Amino acid sequence: MDKFSGQKSAVHYLHPPVDPFDQRMLDVGEGHKVYLEQSGNPDGVPVVVFHGGPGGGCSPAMRRYFDPRVYRIVLFDQRGCGRSTPHSGVEANTTWHLVRDIEMIRQKLDIGTWYVFGGSWGATLALIYAQSHPGAIKGLILRGVFLATQDELDWFYGGGAGKFWPETWARFADLIPEEERGDLIAAYHKRLFSGHLPTEIKYAKAWAQWENALASVYSTGHGGESPGEYARAFARLENHYFTNAAFLEKDQQILDNMGKIAHIPGVIVQGRYDMICPPTSAWALAKRWPNADLKMIRNAGHALSEPGISAELVRVMDQIAEEGGLG
Repeated sequence: MDKFSGQKSAVHYLHPPVDPFDQRMLDVGEGHKVYLEQSGNPDGVPVVVFHGGPGGGCSPAMRRYFDPRVYRIVLFDQRGCGRSTPHSGVEANTTWHLVRDIEMIRQKLDIGTWYVFGGSWGATLALIYAQSHPGAIKGLILRGVFLATQDELDWFYGGGAGKFWPETWARFADLIPEEERGDLIAAYHKRLFSGHLPTEIKYAKAWAQWENALASVYSTGHGGESPGEYARAFARLENHYFTNAAFLEKDQQILDNMGKIAHIPGVIVQGRYDMICPPTSAWALAKRWPNADLKMIRNAGHALSEPGISAELVRVMDQIAEEGGLG
């Protein structure tokens, strides 16, 4: 049965499961090894998937947004997460290390240009990567836009989203002494990097639960409990990146650099009721990007697994396959 009456679940829209034809660990330097896989058609149209987080990792379901007869599908776990090692490691783990890793992957796989598909932090990374290497990009397909600005962090970790979910926010904020609640990112940072594993896991689970609880428009306010090892990597890496403003030089860097990729075609798929990355960021991005098509999905939140979002992303990738490109 459908989870919600009268509505298909996301899996109804996806292509059938497909197994990788290539799986490997790529040594990217500084002690890091990155999990990398390819599936679909080895001679097909290359598309690389950037997962969210930072720290989320890729999953087999991510292969299913692409027709495996048409696409050469590249997935990888960013530094410190998923199957990459060292797990939850933050040393030599910055946005610019990830951009370098992506270029290494492209060159190792002997790919000239590729489509980049990413959501949430994956959309952030896609934009930064494209601005750094515009010649490598056929097109960008983005979901749940996050521009790594202080306003966005204040919204989610400063009580903005909490005004809609006060009971869920209380579970997240009340773990911190009242005198530290003025900066929850800093307060959680102290505990996530305490060096005491039980403490790190306790606060990592709370950090992950807060985000998971708000991912779907159909949420009840309870995000479920992530396994400790996954939650620790996810929370530590997100917090590390957010503490350092995503390692960008200035707050509006992505928007200010849109001129570098204005010629690149793109599609932005945004949930109208996204509580984690509100639509104002997608709207601002589209205004700076004349070659982008903004698709606002009604009755959808943030998650890739939202039925409306999955349906639109599959439709876009199928259309690219049929028409031979974006734009």
